[in-house]
Amino acid sequence: MQRMKLDEILLQGKVLSPEQLAKAQKHAENTNSRLGESVVKLGFATEEAIAQAVSKMLGVPFASRENRILAPEKDQNLQNIIEERFARENILIPLFQEENSLAVALAEPENVMVLDNLKLMTGFEIQPFIATKSQIIKIIDEFYGSSGGLIDKVMQQEDKAAGAIEERDASDARLDLDKMVAEAKGEQVITLVNAILKQAISERCSDIHLERYDERVMLRFRIHGVLYERTPPTVGAFAAVVSRIKILTKLDIAERRLPQDGSFSLKVQNRNIDIRVSICPTVFGEKVVMRILDKGAVELNIDKIGFEPRQKEDFLKAAESPHGLIFLTGPTGSGKTTTLYTVLNTIKTPEMNFMTIEDPVEFKLEGINQVQVRSGIGLTFAAALRSFLRQDPDVILVGEVRDQETATTCLRAALTGHLVLSTLHTNSAIEAVVRLVDMGIEPFMLSSCLRMIAAQRLVRTLCPACKQPTQLDPVTLQMCIKESELDPAPDPSKLVFYKPRGCDKCAKTGYAGRVAIYEVYYVTQRLRDAIYKKSGDMAAMRAIAAEDGMWGLRASGWRKVLAGVTTAEEVLSITVGE
Repeated sequence: MQRMKLDEILLQGKVLSPEQLAKAQKHAENTNSRLGESVVKLGFATEEAIAQAVSKMLGVPFASRENRILAPEKDQNLQNIIEERFARENILIPLFQEENSLAVALAEPENVMVLDNLKLMTGFEIQPFIATKSQIIKIIDEFYGSSGGLIDKVMQQEDKAAGAIEERDASDARLDLDKMVAEAKGEQVITLVNAILKQAISERCSDIHLERYDERVMLRFRIHGVLYERTPPTVGAFAAVVSRIKILTKLDIAERRLPQDGSFSLKVQNRNIDIRVSICPTVFGEKVVMRILDKGAVELNIDKIGFEPRQKEDFLKAAESPHGLIFLTGPTGSGKTTTLYTVLNTIKTPEMNFMTIEDPVEFKLEGINQVQVRSGIGLTFAAALRSFLRQDPDVILVGEVRDQETATTCLRAALTGHLVLSTLHTNSAIEAVVRLVDMGIEPFMLSSCLRMIAAQRLVRTLCPACKQPTQLDPVTLQMCIKESELDPAPDPSKLVFYKPRGCDKCAKTGYAGRVAIYEVYYVTQRLRDAIYKKSGDMAAMRAIAAEDGMWGLRASGWRKVLAGVTTAEEVLSITVGE
């Protein structure tokens, strides 16, 4: 293959005139984009015309859906030869393998660095093909997507019926509402939205992201905390899909300038699933995020959420106190609510009155009185708490302490004989003390009623069907043994570690769920004194907790690694703040 730059190819192939090339190069420089993208953007040539010119000038075969070459072989294990992330980053797709040769379709086969990297990474001689960027991206979505393929099947039917839905400019204010409603209620759009929801639920997705860009639509599923791309609706169908979601959520389909929030429920395989919807306007259209709340997928079993034996004992000891404060900290999406629900489900009895104030109420629990925050009518966390105190409660759960008024009301409830559980957004358990003092809580009052502070994160768990043994480098191994704080320390020669591989059961990710890692600080008398006297000195408070035998997130994570539950890389990435 000759080594030529794209500008030379476009000139010699007479795709562009010198004047057009100069304009395209200037546009590419000003917009920080690739030359080919600028040529297409300016309307000087199509993607296919550029690809065919490159094919002719370099002697590289042209691959497309139409000539049936852009179709990866499904029985050659190609997805394990070239990983999805590398394929997406470099816009390429493996096609087939023959003896020592691997055929790969690329958007830029003139990129010698990518070809060299492919050869080193795969061990094969690379036979390059050229294809258009848009077709390669679509094939990547289909080839590396879930084996379920519900969306792919619907999209294939949509391709056959192309043109059934007209594309509308997202900035067009003159909306034909009757036409929008008719499209949103059309069989094709209903089937597509149902397929997206069903496939997301089957893949145990927690969030669905649907977003529009200038020339494409992106659909992503968050699975075990990581976003994966799936086959998206077409640009023409995007507006109708968003309208369908708005109809399900009972939102205003004509409003596209302001954020909207809502929810709806559906039944899948005899499971009631709540879908929380957030719609936000962007420069290219509306971005939709759907949070899937599947109670059937959450087991509120305190023995299965990730507590180490000592942590479980301390947490339950605090939760069974007749009064006091318990705070659980961590970032959004770290599983704090699930942990608190599990603890409430463990300690609840008919003899006690349990009340919660949440925003939103994620799961409905039998035997517990749950209240939804409604700030628009004055039902805030603080207002609900004041009302709770007249409802003869024993245990109160406050979804989140966000301000001084709520913090003060929680403190008063704890001081007057109630057990109060709540959450804070801090990076560590000890930081909760500093945050509460900053909110105006007096250290002497906080120290007198605080029973426990804890923090948690979620780490991905290895797929038991395909995880494979591996070796840790000496530095990481030593770190694991030392920081796990096990007594006695384990014998390195007897330790077995694992890494992800990927199989059909875990959708090629190598992981099959998530588990929590915790730091749990039961407030001993020494720690209570430190909170009173040194509430601003986190290092001193953490040192006293360690002297009392408590350990942090990293130690909890290393114990999961030693048990073969997760990987060292996962723990190190999640606890990088430590």
